[in-house]
Amino acid sequence: MSADETVELDAVATWLEPRLQDAAGLTLTLGGTPGSGFSAETTILLAEWREAGEPRSDRFVLRRESPHPAVYPAQTPDAQVEVDLQYRIMRAVAAASDLPLAPLLGYESDPAVLGSPFFVMGFVDGVVPIETPMYTLEGFFTEISPEQRRSMITDGIRMLAAVHTIDWRAAGLDWLVPPGAEPTPERQLDIWQRYAADALRGREHPLLDQAFAWLRGNLPAGSSPTLCWGDPRPGNIIWRDHRAACVTDWEAAYIGAPELDLGWWLMFDHWAHEASGITERAEGDLTREEQIELYEQFSGRSVGATGWYEVFAAARYVAIVVQVMNRWVDRGDLPADHTLWIDNPVVPCLASLLTQAQS
Repeated sequence: MSADETVELDAVATWLEPRLQDAAGLTLTLGGTPGSGFSAETTILLAEWREAGEPRSDRFVLRRESPHPAVYPAQTPDAQVEVDLQYRIMRAVAAASDLPLAPLLGYESDPAVLGSPFFVMGFVDGVVPIETPMYTLEGFFTEISPEQRRSMITDGIRMLAAVHTIDWRAAGLDWLVPPGAEPTPERQLDIWQRYAADALRGREHPLLDQAFAWLRGNLPAGSSPTLCWGDPRPGNIIWRDHRAACVTDWEAAYIGAPELDLGWWLMFDHWAHEASGITERAEGDLTREEQIELYEQFSGRSVGATGWYEVFAAARYVAIVVQVMNRWVDRGDLPADHTLWIDNPVVPCLASLLTQAQS
């Protein structure tokens, strides 16, 4: 451990100890970093302290604001700091629902403590489906029983529907919609088309241009707005005993039509199956139609055509990949003339979904 890491851990321990009930002598050591994610910097902390004279230990998770441009576009001027957004959303969701979330220990906006805003939450044990290689091709999802696969996907849909049943106004989340704005699909399209243009930095992306033109020309009305998770997929759930133990990654949350969220879930399902070369799903792995039917059951909403929302989800994901590649170039991990921004697995996923929607 470097001297800088020791100083940072000491600073976090000094900040965190008063936030643990009756804690004394808190010490922290590094417990690793998760292998996925592109937004906030995430570090697992191993903690030891004494409580009423008795030794205690636990694991916590530190999420610190990244110095790089945000992975997701700001939905409002009040949501410029991703870790602040995530903390506020999680706090509101925890108070307004029984969704399984990591316990929150505190948020710090003052950069004097660690150099940037951060928050600390409890560690939730479990497994997370990977995407490199895709979880449908390798890993625990391919090894469990058909009944366990069905249980997992069913519970994931249940989590998604539960997010959409939260009364977002009563939960105090109206700040996610700026004064004078309407939380419509058109507003999200405006936000993401600007984001994509900024991320491209003057480069041409014909498929993305084609997708945005089709989306603009076929705008749906959308249902009554709800809280949208923003990035709903199996990989943003911690699973234990094939059930959802923790719903994670809320920094993409916004207020909008729930079909936008469902479209994102279905787009990732397409990417994890058909776009990954899977022609026949493993036994127990629910079909797209079965998942839509379950969503309708759990949410009490009738879902119409989802093609527009799936194409929009894929276009957003393509833009996110461009932005992430920009980060890698900016920090010297990729040469400036790389082609990953336009030649990556998400691009054919968008192409196939756009073709399906246009047919």
